[in-house]
Amino acid sequence: MIGRFAWRLLRETDPRLLWKLVHTLGWKGMRAIRSFERRRDRGETFPAFLFLSITNACNLRCQGCWVTQSSPPKHLELETLNRIIEAGKQHGCSFYGILGGEPFLHPRLFDLLRAHPDCYFQVFTNGTLITPETAAALRRLGNVTPLISIEGSESVSDVRRGGARVFARSLEGLQACARERLFTGVACSICKSNLEDLAGEPFARRLVELGVHYLWYYIYRPVGPRPAPELALDRDEVRRLRRHIVALRRRAPLLVVDSYWDHDGKALCPAALGISHHVNPFGDLEPCPIIQFAADNLARADDIAGTIAHSPFLDRFRDAVPRRTRGCIVLEDPAALANLLRETGARDTTGRGTGFAELAALCPCQSHHMPGDEVPEDHWAYRFAKKHWFFGFGAYG
Repeated sequence: MIGRFAWRLLRETDPRLLWKLVHTLGWKGMRAIRSFERRRDRGETFPAFLFLSITNACNLRCQGCWVTQSSPPKHLELETLNRIIEAGKQHGCSFYGILGGEPFLHPRLFDLLRAHPDCYFQVFTNGTLITPETAAALRRLGNVTPLISIEGSESVSDVRRGGARVFARSLEGLQACARERLFTGVACSICKSNLEDLAGEPFARRLVELGVHYLWYYIYRPVGPRPAPELALDRDEVRRLRRHIVALRRRAPLLVVDSYWDHDGKALCPAALGISHHVNPFGDLEPCPIIQFAADNLARADDIAGTIAHSPFLDRFRDAVPRRTRGCIVLEDPAALANLLRETGARDTTGRGTGFAELAALCPCQSHHMPGDEVPEDHWAYRFAKKHWFFGFGAYG
């Protein structure tokens, strides 16, 4: 399947964009991992990749969303974004995930992407705002891959996303990207209501027909003001998803991404490893997007690189969480997470002021950590990439 996928890339992707992908995301991404590992060997900490939620504005209201919209919306200032990215470059970081809200609602998004042609950006989007003109602009930039979220069939999507015709509008965005020959992905948050629709080969084949090049599966996490815990997967369903991911890598000519398991099928948490962290629209430095607590703010920091590298809160998080679980502490033990946050003096950065109350209301759910039920990678390329690069072949967090 790797050969068929490579042939698809050559036929379907703009050659200039493909070169940018291979050089900036592939080669420089591997170097970023090597630099990260060398820093860890020296006892230093700075993530290989950063994820930036640049706005809390959105045109949808999704179940389990942790982002609180405000009026007026909060956009992370372009000057701050540029400073963060320049600080990352000092440490070999050239890949940035751009999140929201809906990133295409940030008024300076394209200015940001244009300012850093030596970096590669993955824009997490619902796809409904990707018009033909937007897709053409992304092609001109060349350093962006749109990652469009699909949450199920048409009826399930409208319920999950809190909008009308969301599925159809997302597909229109996908088609616009395909016409412009962009390297395009689809993200699926797998829960009880969409497991049957999305964790199967027919769905993957449909994506290939639509010109999608990579598929990222992640597990639904019931957080935020409307967590919908009844949608969380149980152990058998998580195991079923994992087996589907491993099998699909041998059968479908597209990259199949996860950020949960290593090459031996053991659980991992990118934030606990320190390989990636998150910045919210206010500039707060958080462990990951769903843990909305911080002790440091990059928008107010004079030394951004130093603040990231020497955060006592993140140091404590990276030390404490792996002692308790290899999986997701939010899902497995929200009470322990709340205790850790209080001990470190972390601030509630939800924008709602209800972060601790939300943690207290959460019941433990199954995460991807399943000792004794590990399903190792059985495709040589994925196994090699995860073992040596982790983020290679799209296996990122």
